[in-house]
Amino acid sequence: MVSPTADMTPLHPDRNLALELVRATEAAAIRAVPFVGRGDKLAADGAAVDAMRAFFSTVDFDGTIVIGEGEKDEAPMLYNGEKVGSGRGPQCDVAVDPIDGTTLTAAGRQNALSVIAVSDAGTMLDASTVFYMDKLVTGPAGVGVVDIRLPIGENIRLLAEALGKPVEEIVVSVLNRPRHESLIEEIRAAGAGTRLMSDGDVAGGINAARHNARTDMCVGVGGSPEGIVTACAIKALGGHIQGRLRPGSDDERQKGIDAGLRFDDFVYEADDLVKGKNTIFVATGVTDGQLVGGVRREGGLLYTESVVIRGASGTLRWISSEHLTSKWL
Repeated sequence: MVSPTADMTPLHPDRNLALELVRATEAAAIRAVPFVGRGDKLAADGAAVDAMRAFFSTVDFDGTIVIGEGEKDEAPMLYNGEKVGSGRGPQCDVAVDPIDGTTLTAAGRQNALSVIAVSDAGTMLDASTVFYMDKLVTGPAGVGVVDIRLPIGENIRLLAEALGKPVEEIVVSVLNRPRHESLIEEIRAAGAGTRLMSDGDVAGGINAARHNARTDMCVGVGGSPEGIVTACAIKALGGHIQGRLRPGSDDERQKGIDAGLRFDDFVYEADDLVKGKNTIFVATGVTDGQLVGGVRREGGLLYTESVVIRGASGTLRWISSEHLTSKWL
């Protein structure tokens, strides 16, 4: 029998924490809306950061930001190493991106998200010293089948076979960057189609891992922080993710080595990126996208769409919310 005075505080992130964190991504997304399509990505990001940080203080958990807006001197709020939450509750590693897709937001384009990922304390890889990571993401069919060390054409053929469909029906998401020109050519030469993303490879990775999604694979070099965030969701979805760090200079490489990171084509598997299964991924749409719809206003109401993915239960929940506009103005 449990004593009525016993401490019932959960030791690990649970479903209640997951649902509480939605409030923070909703707030960040709503505060960013006045800047959608206005051409000022810094103002949009600043508004989202302020809103997310304010809501963190109301959530009962003891979080440390492993992946944030940067070093303390450059990012006065939500910086790497900052403590967030009330200090009561489970101890957690936290990755935040108040707006994944600030350029998308500023331009009024699709797929901008407000994102939080959480795992048990000490389980999230801190890759903040190296900005870029080469990533490969698929759904469950790719587990033990595809490998980032193989040529992309071979991975496409292997995945098509595992999915039981022709190569011509495989669709691969890639960030539309000059560095990916040859990769895009190889994908098309293998017979697959491409979905080119202007930004937002977190959504691209998750969409590739979801059941019955419109894409089958997400590949290419994007942000390392986004890779860790994506891994929290992919593990919960039972999907496949691998990454290789890509330093942009000798100095960045040395900083990574000093931080304990590995290079020379070392492949970070899912459990290297985030240990264990107790992960939480929460995202709210800023602008419309394939994963969730963006914030919209109708009269005196604001509507938001969010997704919550929990590793412990392997569940994906969609949350649609109505907010009184008067509470936000």
